[in-house]
Amino acid sequence: RIFYILSVIVLLMSMPYKASAQEDYRFEIGGGVGMTGYLGDANTANLLKYPSWDAEAMLRYIINPRLALKTNFYVGGLRGNSADMTNVFPNNKSFEFSTIFYELGEMFEFNFFNYGIGQTYKKLKRFTPYITAGFGLMLWQTDGSASFSVNIPLGVGFKYKVSKRVNLGFEFLMKKCFSDKLDGKDLSDPYMIQSSFAKNTDWYSTMTFTISYEFSVFVSLNQQGDGSVFLLNIRLIY
Repeated sequence: RIFYILSVIVLLMSMPYKASAQEDYRFEIGGGVGMTGYLGDANTANLLKYPSWDAEAMLRYIINPRLALKTNFYVGGLRGNSADMTNVFPNNKSFEFSTIFYELGEMFEFNFFNYGIGQTYKKLKRFTPYITAGFGLMLWQTDGSASFSVNIPLGVGFKYKVSKRVNLGFEFLMKKCFSDKLDGKDLSDPYMIQSSFAKNTDWYSTMTFTISYEFSVFVSLNQQGDGSVFLLNIRLIY
């Protein structure tokens, strides 16, 4: 048989099994809830003046006790009102908005301490502050029309291990949105000055409490029979 014609890949998901005490858990799955804040044309000074809500689902890959990558999905609310602002818009107009946003992001995390439990030679600590940065894609709707933008999140957080597998966390992120339509088209350029793309932008924040659970995935590729079939074996280690 000609190998490149008859090669077949078979995917097999085996039953989960418990890991030994020495297992190196590399993944975390979890979620959280919190509050949001907004800074823009309808609120230029106080980030927490018009708070709203957020919910997060996340998957974290643990590179080592100091470094991690986190994929997250947020849904939340944003709102603002220019009525109490000292800035005066043309014709003394005031603006109010409220929207729901959806965000998918990827974050890089740096822990200040070696985070973990056990393995005393690594000087692990069950708590650590950390800094984080990344990028995100967001979708929202104001004034009856949907908008899309890239954002750049920057922030700090704190992690605490309740047990070897369970983690509690708090994270505060400031996110620069590369669009000035987050608060609606009426506020995208209220003074008609045609500001640059980089300068004329809105910001928002998320402050989220999270809980997560660690697990591992074991993957092996085995050759079967005459070599024309390969078996991909994936095991979830809980």
